[in-house]
Amino acid sequence: MADPLGIAAQLLSPAFARVADAPDIDPVVRTSDHADAQANGALDVARRLGRNPRQVAGEILAATDANPVASLDVAGPGFINVTFRGPFLDEQMTLMSQDSRLGVQLPTTLETVVIDYSAPNVAKEMHVGHLRTTVIGDALARLYGFDGHRVIRENHIGDWGTPFGMLIEHLIDEAGTATVADFTVGDLDAFYKQARLKFDDDESFKARARERVVKLQGRRDPQTTALWSVLVAESTRHFNELYAKLGILLTDDDLAGESTYQSLMPDVLTRLESAGLLIESDGARVVFVPGFTNRDGAPLPLIVQARTGGFNYATSDLACVIDRVERVKATLLLYVIGTEQSQHLQMVWAVAEMAGWLRPPVRPVHVNFGLVLDANRKRLRSRSGDPMKFIELVDEAIQRGRRLVADRSPNLPDDDVRTLGRAIGLGGLKYAELSTDRIKDYVFDWDRMLAFDGNTAPYLQYAHARIHSLLNRAGLTPTALHGSVFHISTRHERKLALRLLSYDGAVRETIERCAPHRLCAYLFDLARDFTAFYENDPVLAAESRIRESRLALAGLTARVLAHGLTHLGIAAPERM
Repeated sequence: MADPLGIAAQLLSPAFARVADAPDIDPVVRTSDHADAQANGALDVARRLGRNPRQVAGEILAATDANPVASLDVAGPGFINVTFRGPFLDEQMTLMSQDSRLGVQLPTTLETVVIDYSAPNVAKEMHVGHLRTTVIGDALARLYGFDGHRVIRENHIGDWGTPFGMLIEHLIDEAGTATVADFTVGDLDAFYKQARLKFDDDESFKARARERVVKLQGRRDPQTTALWSVLVAESTRHFNELYAKLGILLTDDDLAGESTYQSLMPDVLTRLESAGLLIESDGARVVFVPGFTNRDGAPLPLIVQARTGGFNYATSDLACVIDRVERVKATLLLYVIGTEQSQHLQMVWAVAEMAGWLRPPVRPVHVNFGLVLDANRKRLRSRSGDPMKFIELVDEAIQRGRRLVADRSPNLPDDDVRTLGRAIGLGGLKYAELSTDRIKDYVFDWDRMLAFDGNTAPYLQYAHARIHSLLNRAGLTPTALHGSVFHISTRHERKLALRLLSYDGAVRETIERCAPHRLCAYLFDLARDFTAFYENDPVLAAESRIRESRLALAGLTARVLAHGLTHLGIAAPERM
């Protein structure tokens, strides 16, 4: 089966081409309040031909082959209304209910997709800034995996460079090596801030820290390497604790820190030099990228080796490109990174293209995102003024979810309160992130994200649980209704059926645009359509034939809601 809009477009496209005397004319099919679908393309064809749009629309209808799929009529200034025939709609619904993929078709081309996301820094606690990359990246990993692609998750943690020279030198100054293994990531976060102050104020410390970086990069100093290993081990323990609590797919197997590419970095310089791209500037080695300038209009270089001889983020990112293209054989590189990193990424990719490492069909894509704001539209921070800690947000989401469940269902057993509260709290936190167009900033609001009305996870979770309650009263489960015979007749049944059949299109748009908010919008519309259907069309009290059809409609809705939420990384409880 196919998305209704796609079916309508296939039905009309040959006639549009015949009337316009041109191939590949888009019928411009959209949803409509006046029909199942509406094609607006006749208006554009009429403009091209210099003719009356209604007459052109009439000719398109006359040129359309007779079909058992839909009836067509001209409306308004030249719109073509499409109304699917009942038997066709019933058949499509049965096919969808039989399909384990719920009508979502596999793409014609499968790819190897590297998704770079989360990327916290070693020796620093994850903060609210990591919320968006972690949740968006994880949803995309799930969706691309479902779509049949080979997905490589890469957690490009910051475990290299000047910050570690500073921190290790400070640890040696303050604590030696004996007790470092006892530090938590919170201790290390405080030590890092102290080291940063020393680095900025003490020239002697700054010089020693830079020497320590060179020792780390050379891996020739056992003390430096041992301290670095402790920092990484404690930090990854913290990362994994948070990922497990939030239900994020990332594990140690997905770690691909800057240190992973350290051995490739000298080769990056060798290749750039062989390509004639490497230039020495003020003691550093750089590549000048055409089209990039600083505020004064002077050419802006991408520095790939500092004057101290150390490598940097650009060197690491170029090594990443080489590895992902040559070893992993990726054709799609998704970088789930904040909008503020756009220029850096564009310069890195431009250099990779100049060097011949990035060539079609390989495509890098910046899956950028905006900021998380407080009620005053300022960056979300804790009361101390520091960025809000990620783990604190997760813990508060769980606590708020459990309080919400306990208040709404005071007689529920404690285990159920804990389980449901976790699902609702974490679902609300994730969904608030995913339902926002990622390129926009959004205001963080606990009350809104945990509300049981509006475009929220609790609303969708409740709709899903409500359907299970209905099916339980009928002695059924959603899976028991696979392949049911449908009899779609009422306005609300029809609207719900068409929404269900649109799942393929919603998933496709979400994946192609790397836009989880599109799937969220679809699921919200689906839940609203189900509510309207359930409140207007009797289910259990209907006569046998209609009862079976309406139960099947409800069961298929539950399956799609659960499937969509699961692939956003959100639980779909069967009772609430």
